[in-house]
Amino acid sequence: MTKPKPKSKAKPKTKSTAKPKSAAAKSKAKTAAQAEAAVIDPKLLTALICPKTHSALELSRDRSELISKKAKLAYPIREGVPIMLVEEARSLKA
Repeated sequence: MTKPKPKSKAKPKTKSTAKPKSAAAKSKAKTAAQAEAAVIDPKLLTALICPKTHSALELSRDRSELISKKAKLAYPIREGVPIMLVEEARSLKA
């Protein structure tokens, strides 16, 4: 015969005490994003193509994005991983 498991007590929800990012924190985050773009393997970069047009991509280190000139889209790089989804891409102005 098995014993019933004791009920776990749920922790009360608390409000977030996160403070808005200061200008210095935003600058630090931007620098980290630039570092992310720098760590992409060059071999991976040559293998990646635009999912919409199947054309070559260019690395924009300052914005941490992969640029498709033909599609006029910029694919973000988050935590060192290129996000190759058209829905996630930023549209470039002509």
